[in-house]
This record gives sequence, structure tokens and C-alpha cells, in this order.
Amino acid sequence: MVKAKVVVISVILSLAPACALAWNGYDYESGSFVEIEKGNLVRTGRDIEYYDYKNGEYRSATVDSMRSGPGSVEVEVYDHQTGDYRTLEMDRPPSGRAKEMPGLPGLPSLY
Repeated sequence: MVKAKVVVISVILSLAPACALAWNGYDYESGSFVEIEKGNLVRTGRDIEYYDYKNGEYRSATVDSMRSGPGSVEVEVYDHQTGDYRTLEMDRPPSGRAKEMPGLPGLPSLY
């Protein structure tokens, strides 16, 4: 019985959205993959930190605007190191989050 609960909980946790870890995207102007890590609140006017794979370094920026498309979110940022604006096309995060998943009968709450 306990082993079955552990298996079910493991499956649920493995299905948690990837956006809980990082938000992946691409800068078409520079040809660079980028990643905004967990802990960054990506909203207009907020400062964020992202990893630029082409330059191999973390960069800080201010979010200038955000536009939602059918399969992605376009995030325009002002890069503090270069003084340039960059448009990052980020993968659209899954709409559901682990906390919104329905509870399973007979299992303790994970939250």
C-alpha cells in the first residue's frame, strides 16, 4: 500500500511543469539560446537575470514589454551590460501548475 502511494506521488512529481525550473527561449537577432531561471518574476518594469548560452554568462536586464503569441511569449528586455534592447522569444509555459492538479483520493496533500 505504501509502495503504491510512493509510486503515484513519484509520477505526479515527474509530471510537474518544466517552467518550475526554467523558462527557455531564443534571441533571433544574436542567434543565442537564453534561459530565465526560477525565481525571476518576469513582468514589465522588473529586473531579471538570464543566461545567454552564446556568451556563456549570466546577464541582467529590465523587462521593457511582453507580447503573447500562439506558441511563445516575446519578452523585450534592456540588457544592462550592453545597453542594448533584446527581444527574447520564450517558449509558452504550460498553463497548469502542480498546485492546480486535482487531489487523488486516499493520498496526503503535497502542499
